[in-house]
Amino acid sequence: MEFEDINTITVLGAGNMGHGIAEVAALAGYDVVLRDINDEFVQNGYDDIEWSLGKLAEKDQITEAEAEATLDRITPVVPLEEAVADADVVIEAVPEVMDIKKEVYDEVEAHAPDRTIFATNTSSLSITELSEVTDRPEQFCGMHFFNPPIRMPLVEVISGAHTAEETLDLIESLAEEMDKTPVRVHKDSPGFIVNRILVPLMNEAAWIVEEGDATVAEVDSTTKFDMGLPMGSFELADQVGIDVGYHVLEYMHETLGEAYRPCPLLEAKVDEENLGKKTGSGFYDYENGGVEIPSDAGSDAIEHRLLAVMANEVAGLIEADVADAKSIDTAVMLGAGFPDGPAKLADAAGLDVLLDTLDELHEDSGSARHEATSLLRELGEDGGTFHESDDEGGDEYDYETLRIGFDDSVARVVIDRPHRMNTISNELLDEFAEAIDALDSDEEVRAILITGEGGKAFSAGADVMSMAGGGADPLTAVELSRTGQQTFGKLESADTPVVAGIDGYCLGGGMELAMCADMRIASERSEFGQPEHNLGLLPGWGGTQRLPHIVGEGRAKEIILTADRYDAETMAQYGFVNEVVGNDELEEKAMELAKKLASGPPIAQRYTKRAMLAGRDSTTAGLELESQAFGHLMNTEDLMEGITAFMGDDDPEFEGK
Repeated sequence: MEFEDINTITVLGAGNMGHGIAEVAALAGYDVVLRDINDEFVQNGYDDIEWSLGKLAEKDQITEAEAEATLDRITPVVPLEEAVADADVVIEAVPEVMDIKKEVYDEVEAHAPDRTIFATNTSSLSITELSEVTDRPEQFCGMHFFNPPIRMPLVEVISGAHTAEETLDLIESLAEEMDKTPVRVHKDSPGFIVNRILVPLMNEAAWIVEEGDATVAEVDSTTKFDMGLPMGSFELADQVGIDVGYHVLEYMHETLGEAYRPCPLLEAKVDEENLGKKTGSGFYDYENGGVEIPSDAGSDAIEHRLLAVMANEVAGLIEADVADAKSIDTAVMLGAGFPDGPAKLADAAGLDVLLDTLDELHEDSGSARHEATSLLRELGEDGGTFHESDDEGGDEYDYETLRIGFDDSVARVVIDRPHRMNTISNELLDEFAEAIDALDSDEEVRAILITGEGGKAFSAGADVMSMAGGGADPLTAVELSRTGQQTFGKLESADTPVVAGIDGYCLGGGMELAMCADMRIASERSEFGQPEHNLGLLPGWGGTQRLPHIVGEGRAKEIILTADRYDAETMAQYGFVNEVVGNDELEEKAMELAKKLASGPPIAQRYTKRAMLAGRDSTTAGLELESQAFGHLMNTEDLMEGITAFMGDDDPEFEGK
């Protein structure tokens, strides 16, 4: 089956995950059959979808008409034979029990058309074992959504031992069509990527408390405030359900060995049915106070221990060819909300340091949990990093927070932090400065196009969480402001023409970045603003100086002082945006504009930008630079090329000579 042939998707299971997946598929334009074992379950799922669509419409994320059309594309069904009779893809989301899933696939196999692709939403069970229940294991793979599917951007696309490459490609394309980010899991391994990192981390946190080395408060303070993770380890266990993590651990223990034996502390909570938030009590009491985590009770010892165990899991995934470091980082950032990926966190801590920590733990405990993998030992002893192990040859444009690509003579710079709405961190500022320097000096690059990854934000501003620690010190904050000003100034003063392709949020520091482009093209759904005054701040990366030059002082004061949000059409009227295009056209139109600029005369473009920039401070200086440049250009080969092409009614081919 070709991807273009997919029209009807059947979702088996109308529970939280099932109805969420059905909603996502219907929003993407597919006809969806939602099936469960009785009318009550199916109707409850359908009602939940209707409620969710209503909320999206209330928040203006979709229109009322789109909500109604989406609901109309969903058909609730109970008989399984009817549900799968015309299915192009079946996404199964029944309870996470191997025997139940096998029974479902045994029946589905009997009634689904030969063309139908089977995708299971399991979070940890064997794709290979499930696929072998069917007569089409090559058309079977994992498609693991995260809860809630309507909000979570990640989909793990998992290969079984028999899965055809064409099946994986098709399911990846389907995930992208649903506005999700697919991450390929190359081998069928328990826990896949995200749970393989999170669940052993949760288990190690429990062992730390079980063995009396720290309290729950100290562990959660370390993970939440020292490591910067979105939740404390025990807070996360309560949120997900202690039983959920425990059962994944049981499966990993059974399949991967003693290193994954569940901690007795977790087992006791499950036996007592104190499963976390859903039962009112877990590691925290949700009926009497809820989660209270001290911000200053963490310790380096706990952090190093957790990082060492996490690094070992990363090494295990890479060593077994389940995924590479970049994929692991992407999956965990998108699926678990980590500010940085586990491979990157481990690299930053030093694999040699974490290997020593693990060896010390193993010497003390003798536990299989603390036995270093071969890869971690190799990299730690050699002073290597996980991301270097991905490197295929020293690409000078290889960055963590940016993705650089080339289309003819256009360099496309993609802000690649979709899990953080492409917000600007200290690391991004450093990498951005380095990338612009390199691209501006690259003679093959004739134009630069800047966009944001993910379709939701060009950049939603500064990453306040990562910068907050430094911002408390006025001197450090001053330095941060100067760094941003200088970094964005590199873009503004680049000799190469720069286009900003803006899709989604363009706020605060993100808008200050866009100010430094020569031209800005935006999608209809884009939203602009300088919200700093709402925080008691002011635009600190050049906004107070650059914005008035673009829209005039009156409009600039309006935008900054009100801290209001503005749509793309309004910003076009104000002169900030050069062109507004349809949401689906932005990629194409932005590249068209960049290529048009790339075909222009490089020397004339360079001096034009320099003269205009000089003229901001002094008209006299700008005019002098203009006249000197005019004289220089009269002696270039580009001028003769332009005149010859004009006389012959041809398009000039400028070479910058």
